[in-house]
Amino acid sequence: MKDGFIKVAAAVPEIRVADCVFNTESICAKMDEAAGEHVKILVFPELCITGYTCGDLFWQEKLLDAACRALCVLVEHSRGRDMLTFAGLPLEKDGKLYNVAAAFSDGELLGFVPKRYLPNYNEFYEARHFTPGMEEVSYIDFCGKRVPFGMNLLFTADGLPKHDGRPECPEESWRPGNPEEPGQPGCPEESGRPDGRQGAYGLCVAAELCEDLWTANPPSTAHALAGANVIVNLSASDEVVGKHQYRRFLVSGQSARLLCGYIYASAGEGESTQDVVYGGHCLVAENGHMLAEGSGIGAGSVSSKAGQSRGSSAAKDCSGDSLCCGITYAELDISRLRAERRRMTTFEMEPAHYSHGVPDGGNEIPGRYTKVPFYLKAEETSLTRTFSPTPFVPSDAKNRSDRCEEILTIQALGLKKRMKHTNSKSIVVGISGGLDSTLALLVMTKACDLLSLPHETMIAVTMPGFGTTGRTYHNACELTKSLGARLLEVDIRDAVNIHFRDIGQDPEVHDVTYENCQARERTQILMDIANKTGGMVIGTGDMSELALGWATYNGDHMSMYGVNCSVPKTLVRHLVRYYADTCGDEAVSAILNDVLDTPVSPELLPPQDGKISQKTEDIVGPYELHDFFLYYMLRFGFPPSKINRIARQAFADTYDDATILKWLKTFTRRFFAQQFKRSCVPDGPKVGSVALSPRGDLRMPSDAFARLWMEEREQL
Repeated sequence: MKDGFIKVAAAVPEIRVADCVFNTESICAKMDEAAGEHVKILVFPELCITGYTCGDLFWQEKLLDAACRALCVLVEHSRGRDMLTFAGLPLEKDGKLYNVAAAFSDGELLGFVPKRYLPNYNEFYEARHFTPGMEEVSYIDFCGKRVPFGMNLLFTADGLPKHDGRPECPEESWRPGNPEEPGQPGCPEESGRPDGRQGAYGLCVAAELCEDLWTANPPSTAHALAGANVIVNLSASDEVVGKHQYRRFLVSGQSARLLCGYIYASAGEGESTQDVVYGGHCLVAENGHMLAEGSGIGAGSVSSKAGQSRGSSAAKDCSGDSLCCGITYAELDISRLRAERRRMTTFEMEPAHYSHGVPDGGNEIPGRYTKVPFYLKAEETSLTRTFSPTPFVPSDAKNRSDRCEEILTIQALGLKKRMKHTNSKSIVVGISGGLDSTLALLVMTKACDLLSLPHETMIAVTMPGFGTTGRTYHNACELTKSLGARLLEVDIRDAVNIHFRDIGQDPEVHDVTYENCQARERTQILMDIANKTGGMVIGTGDMSELALGWATYNGDHMSMYGVNCSVPKTLVRHLVRYYADTCGDEAVSAILNDVLDTPVSPELLPPQDGKISQKTEDIVGPYELHDFFLYYMLRFGFPPSKINRIARQAFADTYDDATILKWLKTFTRRFFAQQFKRSCVPDGPKVGSVALSPRGDLRMPSDAFARLWMEEREQL
C-alpha cells in the first residue's frame, strides 16, 4: 500500500443454484486469479456459496450444512494468500437463519456480517426465509472457533506502512527521545507478529449487503462514522430496464457522502432465471468517482472512466468467461480518503467505543463496534488507474465547455457585486496582449453586461515598456477596440528611466530591479487612472503565478479586485479559447486565437529581433506540471514522493523523470518561499476546489520552512 494505494476487486463467479461444491470451486478459481493480480480486498456477491435464488431450499438443512462446509473450504483456500475476502452464505444462529457476509483472510475466519434490511416486495421475498441482522456483535461457534457475528464489525488492517512506504523509524530517529523507554517520544512500538508483518495504518473495512444500501439509513453510514474508509457490498440485484444506472448513482453517491471507497459485487450468471435475470454488475467507487465498472446488462462489460479530471480513472476491464461473470479491478487511494476526512470538519466521527474481537475466544470489552484485525504485507501497488495531466480541466469537451461557462459566470458575478458595492464609475485593467489580462478583460465585459453598463465603463490601459513586442501590443489594442472598451496608452519607458536615475540603477543591467521597476510603474499608473475616473483596478494575475510567486510584490501582484486569482494557467487557456469559440464575433475570435498562440511572458526584458526573449516557462518551468503539483499538494495533501509518482504516470509521454523532478523541486521551493505575497493578495472570487486566498483556503504562515518537503524530494 505504498502511497496509500491498495488493489481491490469485485468478482462474480459462475454458479449453479444449490450446488455448493461447484460454487466453491468457482469461487476458489476467482480467488486464485485475484491473488495473482495482487488484490488485497476481494468481494463476491450475496449468497454466492449457495446461489441467491434457492428460494425455499434455504429451509433445507442439507443446503445449510453444505454452505458451512463450503465456507470452511474457502477459508482454508485463503491460507497463504495476502487478501481479505468476503463471500455470502445463509447461516443459522440461535435457531434463526441469516443472510450473511463472511470475512476471511490467510486461513482465518474473521467474522460474519448479517444483512439488516430484507426486501419483501415485488419480486423479492427474503423475509420469508431470513431474519434481519442485529447491530450489536455477539459470537458464534463455527468450525471449532469463536467468531464475531453482527453488523457492527470493523476489519482493520495490520502490516501496511504507516507513512506511505517511507521508513517508519530509522535506527537514529529524527524525533527526540528514546523509543526503548515507555512514555518517551520516538519510534512507535511495533505490533508483535511472528512473521514480521507489522506497522499497520489507515485501512478499515466494513460490510453491508444489497438492500442495505437502498434504504433511507444504510448501515454503511454508521460504519463510516465509526471509522470504516472502505465499504464492501455483497449484492444480488436483478436486472430491469434502467436499474444499472440507478445502482451507479447509489454507489457513487454513497461513496461521496461517506468519503470512502465502495466495492459492489452483484450476482451474475448461474442464478435462476425462472422469473428474473442477474447481470453481475460490479462497481468500484471512490469519493463519488466511479473508478471501475464491470458487466451488468446495460453497463455493457465496460470500465468506466468517470472522474478522470480529478485523477481517478478506470482501473481495468471486467474479465471472465461470459458477459455476467468475471473480476473488476481498481486501486483505491486510502490516504486520499483519509485526507478528505481530515479536511472536512463536518464529517463527524462517532465517539470511539470499540470492542476488540478475539476470534479464538477470550473476554470482549463491551462497545458499539468491534474491531477485528487482519494482516496484509506492506508492498507497492502496481497502478493501472490513470491520472489526468490537467486535473483542473475536464477531458470531456461538453463538460469542459460547461465548466468554462460556469467559471466565467462566477468571475463576472464576483466583479459585478464589487462594482455595485463600490459604486465604481469605471473598471481599469492593464492590457498586455497576454493570456491573463485578456481573460480579465473578457470577465469585465461580462460583468458590464450583467449590470447593463456600457462597455465604455471599461478602461484598458496599454503601457509599452522595454520588452513589449509588436504582436502583443497590436493584440492588446485591437481586442480593446473590438470589445468596445476605452483604450488608453501610456508609454512607461521615460518614467522608468527617470526612476532608474533616481535610484542609481544602470539601465544596461537587466536584473530583478530592472524588471520590477517596470511592473511597479504600471501598477502606479493603473491606480492613479482608477482614482481619476472614480473606478477600481482589476487584477489579472492567475493562481499558478500566485503559487510560484511569479509576480512583482506591490506591482502586478496588487489590484483592487483580482478576477483570475483562483484560475490556474492551464484553465486560463481554455477559458479564453471557449470565449473565442462562442462569442460569435469573428474579429474577436481571431485576436483571441492569436493571443493563445503567443508565448507566455511578462515582457520585461528587451525583445530579440522583434520577438519575445523572456519566456516564463523557460524560467520557472511548464505550467502544466506546476498546476498538476499544485492540485495534488493542496487538494489532497500529497507528499512530494507521491506527487512525483503519479506525475511520472500522467506525463509519461511528455516529460522524462528528471525533468519532472527538476520542476517539482522548483515548485516546492518557490511555493514556500513566496507565501508572503499570497498573504496580502487582493480580494477575488474562488472558482474551484483549490484556492490560495489567505482569508479562505490557504491559512499558511509566510515564514514556514520547506525542509521536510525538500528533503523528501532530494531522496527521490
